[in-house]
Amino acid sequence: MPMMSLKSFTDYLLLEKKCSRHTITSYQRDLGNFQSFVSEEYDTTSIDRVNYQQIRNWIVSLVDSGISNRSVNRKISALNSYYKFLLKIEAIGTNPLAKHKALKTNKKVQIPFSEQEIATVLDELSLETDFEGLRNKLLVELFYATGIRRIELIQIKVNDIDLSNKMLKVLGKRNKERYIPLINPVIDSFNKYMAERNALPSIKDKAYLFLTKKGVKIYETLVYRIINDYFSKASSKVKRSPHILRHSFATHLLNQGANLNAVKELLGHSSLAATQVYTHNSISELKKVYSNAHPRSKK
Repeated sequence: MPMMSLKSFTDYLLLEKKCSRHTITSYQRDLGNFQSFVSEEYDTTSIDRVNYQQIRNWIVSLVDSGISNRSVNRKISALNSYYKFLLKIEAIGTNPLAKHKALKTNKKVQIPFSEQEIATVLDELSLETDFEGLRNKLLVELFYATGIRRIELIQIKVNDIDLSNKMLKVLGKRNKERYIPLINPVIDSFNKYMAERNALPSIKDKAYLFLTKKGVKIYETLVYRIINDYFSKASSKVKRSPHILRHSFATHLLNQGANLNAVKELLGHSSLAATQVYTHNSISELKKVYSNAHPRSKK
């Protein structure tokens, strides 16, 4: 893989596609893995001129190594994006993955937290009055009240919260901004947290909202650990992550009759199809409404 091609592709992802650093790193890793494969199997360091059979052999080797079909599809997607870029700049004439079909995957049903489980966690957090307790309460409330992604929460700056208009500015995927209303309990938690935050002996990352006790920006594994620790006491669900809180936000809004397009905008989805995955969680609620409302259901 020529260095210039990779550098140009990275610049393209960052500047034109506005992908996150995390996505770019992921793409670079997947391309590097394929490069290692062709180097070992076909004695070449270039992936620009490979054929589909060579890519197919890599796919087989990935599956044989125990990697899930979902992960294999992600790696092939990165490779496909690279070849589409080479086509765009006319570095190649055909995309070797043009006729490739993704491997079949089992759709995972994400089970949201119940309203009671979330209430239990927030009740417990209400008893904590130190810096970390107030930070964690605001963190949980923001996830549940806004449906933001973990990386979006980490990147929130103090100035992104507009108290006068009760709005939060969020920088989403591909640097797309969106504004989400804030409810009063979140604003109350924000004010209490800020009083403790401003009293920290040292603050290095002053611009960012969520900090550690050392005054540096909070990080992804810590956010996951906070959510997992608190919800493990309130929920028996296998998966307890920030993403499940995002699912809970969307599901509970839809259960209460929120418009699907409105939920799409709040979540920062680019297409309605991405939002529709949350509707299956509302089927039980729809059945209740149907049963209670339909004239023939009581007969």
